[in-house]
Amino acid sequence: MMSMEPKDRLECMLKEAEIIQDIIKRMGFNSFLIKGWAITLVVAILLLEGTLYQVLIAFIPLFLFWFLDAYYLRQERMYRKLYEWVIKNRLKTDEYLFDMNAYRFKDEVQSQLRIMRSITLGCFYGIITVILIVLGLYFSILILV
Repeated sequence: MMSMEPKDRLECMLKEAEIIQDIIKRMGFNSFLIKGWAITLVVAILLLEGTLYQVLIAFIPLFLFWFLDAYYLRQERMYRKLYEWVIKNRLKTDEYLFDMNAYRFKDEVQSQLRIMRSITLGCFYGIITVILIVLGLYFSILILV
């Protein structure tokens, strides 16, 4: 493969950076949507009848969306690593030209389970989990009385 001119490399770097930035924005938007859907589904399940069984069922979408949110956050972090690599190396090499596979950076970012326990996700979903636990205890006490 012929080596590119510096001007061409700069154009490639700018285009790659723009594509990666769009991907990062999409991942962030997906995470935002997931949080909204998580709250909506948990509240909708609780409003159906308001029993202990609804509280237990509400944990299912909560944990599924928590896991999915961590997945998108991890993807976003890998694409940030790819962005950094392109900015740092594109002017020096044609290697991985327009390669949008960010999985080569998977070992450089935290695992999905670790991200689930991060401050941002842990607080958001943790608060909802605590609320569900308190509601579950409340309904359990009502059953015993």
